[in-house]
Amino acid sequence: MPENPSTPLRVTLIALLPALCLKLGLHLAALSQYGYFRDELYYVASTGHLGFGYVEHPPLFIWLLAVWTGIFGESVGAIRIFSVLAGTAHVAVVGLMVRSIGGRAFAQAFAALATALTPVFLGSQHFYSMNVFDQFFWATAGLVLIPLFRTGKSEYWLRLGLVLGLGLLNKISVLFLGAGIIVAFLLSPSRRALLTRWPWFAGGISLLLFLPFLIWQAVHGFPLLEFIRNATSIKMVNPGPIAFLRAQVLNMNPLAAPVFLAGLVGVFLVKDLRQYAFMPVIFLTVVAILLGSGSNKAYYLAAAYPFLLVPGVVVVERLCARSFARIAGWAYAGIVVVGGLLATPLAIPILPPEAFVDYQRRLGVAQQPEERSTLGPLPQHLADMFGWEEFVAEIAKAYNALPPSERAKCAIFVRNYGEAGAIDVLGRKYGLPHAISGHNTYWYWGTGSYNGEVLIMVGGNLDEEARTFESVERVGTTPDSKYSMPYERNRPIYLCKKLKIPLREAWGRSREII
Repeated sequence: MPENPSTPLRVTLIALLPALCLKLGLHLAALSQYGYFRDELYYVASTGHLGFGYVEHPPLFIWLLAVWTGIFGESVGAIRIFSVLAGTAHVAVVGLMVRSIGGRAFAQAFAALATALTPVFLGSQHFYSMNVFDQFFWATAGLVLIPLFRTGKSEYWLRLGLVLGLGLLNKISVLFLGAGIIVAFLLSPSRRALLTRWPWFAGGISLLLFLPFLIWQAVHGFPLLEFIRNATSIKMVNPGPIAFLRAQVLNMNPLAAPVFLAGLVGVFLVKDLRQYAFMPVIFLTVVAILLGSGSNKAYYLAAAYPFLLVPGVVVVERLCARSFARIAGWAYAGIVVVGGLLATPLAIPILPPEAFVDYQRRLGVAQQPEERSTLGPLPQHLADMFGWEEFVAEIAKAYNALPPSERAKCAIFVRNYGEAGAIDVLGRKYGLPHAISGHNTYWYWGTGSYNGEVLIMVGGNLDEEARTFESVERVGTTPDSKYSMPYERNRPIYLCKKLKIPLREAWGRSREII
């Protein structure tokens, strides 16, 4: 990839080093403060069911996790190190994007520090999920698009196809990026490139890599579409466009807003940056898609922000090029860093829960629920790291109270993938069988060896379950964990025996895609 000759790679590495070290240090300080995140348990459990697809996401990040845990184990620290390293690579790629459009050491360092301390990136890159790789693939696509728009060389089309294909195999939101790229080409002088064979080659590479997931979805009746429909209409809060845009300011560090604004308009005003006008066009296209489709999670837009940040820091660098203005530039960069540091305890679990609640109150930051569920003292991204050990211990108590003959035939049925993942991952030390659940991909994994005779069930209604089983007895209650999500607390645990209806029929009724 062509390099900016005015900035040697050695200088770039020095410029990026403080941000990379800060990023690693902050995450390592908070690595194992809290327990597994709900989704992490599901993803670790999914490594025991490797396939070409899952109900709500493609398989690449599960495949990567299977390799990683096979080498380093499944502890909270082990899987989060993987996520933190990917997040640190994301910071580096953003810095390289700045270098590629001609930004010097100041702009490179500023962009890297701003990215490392952006609240939404800190939060989403701290625990393991597809999102950290999604953000990395978007930034990497930007790094390829810069020389592609500048030179039009065919090799960059092929690289773009590879990056987009891997990105799609990780998370389908890369389709939004693809749409933004098409719009950007249509609105630029480079539109003639769309008439050549190279965009088709790029699209073919992407489709080929994405094809295993498409085939899995087709074979299973495209449950992803059902998941999206149900999540949008039933599960998620739709705050409306104004609240969605307001959340962007908080998620991305309010003090950095001038940089993003500079990236939005500066490329049209600075002559030698106009060739990079595709960046804000891609960003605005993604905004339009999200608002138009009713997508309501504010962090969905996070991966697109480097397309504003990168030109934005270069504009700031140009404005502060004169010697008397350099101090102002560094001072503003320092203000953005301080703002990011102040927001860090809200994004990752550096503080104990009690201290977090107090810190949040002192800052005057109100919790913004994204799901239609009641919140406790902690926001959901932190609350979902509590209560799992106690939950599994309570299930184990009910399971171990059974006589050996019944334990051999007993299955454990839970209502959501977080509970099921907790049983599968944390229940090993108690000798618990694998969980069964009707939730999302767990339903497709089936009932295992369960034959309908003995079942420990979490949640439900006693009278309703009595119509399905000959014997139903309440044998426990899920713990009242102060900091976990309220809907996981004080739920009944039932011992159910002798299913009255065929197992296939009962399993069909349990299906829940949301």
